[in-house]
Amino acid sequence: MTGITKGISRRQALAGTGAALVGGLVASPSVILAQTSDTIRFGHLTPRTGFLGPLGEYGVMAVDLAVEEINAAGGVNGRKLEALKEDSVNPQTASTKAERMFERDQVACILGEISSASCLTISQVAARNKKLFVNTGGNSDALRGESCNRYMFHVEHQNSMYVKSCGRSLMQQGLVKGKKWFSLTADYAFGHDLLKVAKRFMEANGGQFAADKLVPTDATDFSALLLEIRAAKPDIVISNLAGNQITNFLKQYSEFGLTFPVAGFGFDTALAWAAGKDNFGGIWPCVWHHLIETPSSKAFVAAFTKKYSKPPENQAWGDYVAVKIMAQSMNELKSTDTAKILEHWEKGAKFDVMKPRQGYFRASDHQLISEMYTITALPAAQVKNQWDLFSSSPPVPGPNEDMEVIATQGDEAVCKMS
Repeated sequence: MTGITKGISRRQALAGTGAALVGGLVASPSVILAQTSDTIRFGHLTPRTGFLGPLGEYGVMAVDLAVEEINAAGGVNGRKLEALKEDSVNPQTASTKAERMFERDQVACILGEISSASCLTISQVAARNKKLFVNTGGNSDALRGESCNRYMFHVEHQNSMYVKSCGRSLMQQGLVKGKKWFSLTADYAFGHDLLKVAKRFMEANGGQFAADKLVPTDATDFSALLLEIRAAKPDIVISNLAGNQITNFLKQYSEFGLTFPVAGFGFDTALAWAAGKDNFGGIWPCVWHHLIETPSSKAFVAAFTKKYSKPPENQAWGDYVAVKIMAQSMNELKSTDTAKILEHWEKGAKFDVMKPRQGYFRASDHQLISEMYTITALPAAQVKNQWDLFSSSPPVPGPNEDMEVIATQGDEAVCKMS
């Protein structure tokens, strides 16, 4: 994909900071009302139905947990925090609901999303209203590139970060240079953008594509494509799929008995859980996972598991971190003013993002800069429970590297903030 276009989407911590999201982000009469009320409301939009719905539900659970923790600790500057949550459904509905949240419901800001297309439409509404939108799930590079805007920030990491992180592992295993990839790509913005980034990586590192197939987002039967893969005999099968497409593909790939290595450039751990230990396989990039051994990560996993009887996955991480970052910023600034928060983030404020190093928003495109991970499926015989299906690499980049090396660089970075 060359940008955010019609049909686009993705697929695409502070536990105990004691405060959170949002109040009055611009000096308009409606926001002044929000600032002086006993309750501060923020909007949470994310898909709760369709092929991204299972991921969206994790985001909803994480927001509820964050709000609960914040209110138990005294709220936001002494006021209770309230999340106004809705199913974004599609880009058009997301835009309509964002407009209504800002104008009718007087929310102080909006966070959430998974669909890159919906991120774009929400960000346009946010910019018109001069309020913040914090993207927690849309991966498209274009959102941080030609479609960037000053009121949109990205907790979720961009496609380039996913590809470069997983690509490092594939290169170490000799699966790039001189190798033929057979790729399956979700036919919408996230997938198109991811394929563009993957091809750029392959061209730079001496690989080639044996085939490259677009897959409709409502496709559930992969048998014809699996027969093509069998006939092509690629060195590796690459997934640029999204949501439950990945789960369905992995299950059918296992049923067909194909043995070509599998890897992917977009991934959520909930999809591995849905596939199960007998079907999950391959090498995948991950922005965060529940096995990370930092104090704040373990605290988040424990709290989430206690509340929901299952561990959080990476979409839950994104929504939870977004709320906690906003809270921390408001506490540090003693203000809910949009201009002050923007300036604070653009100047490199640091945040605990439940990883070894603190994260920060890059001023040039508002991308959260933090480490990533590459996970590898465990053989079924080594799996001890339904959640711990993989082993993890150390953080990527390594501790002596600049964290920005996996983000867009040079000619790849085209954001012109307005």
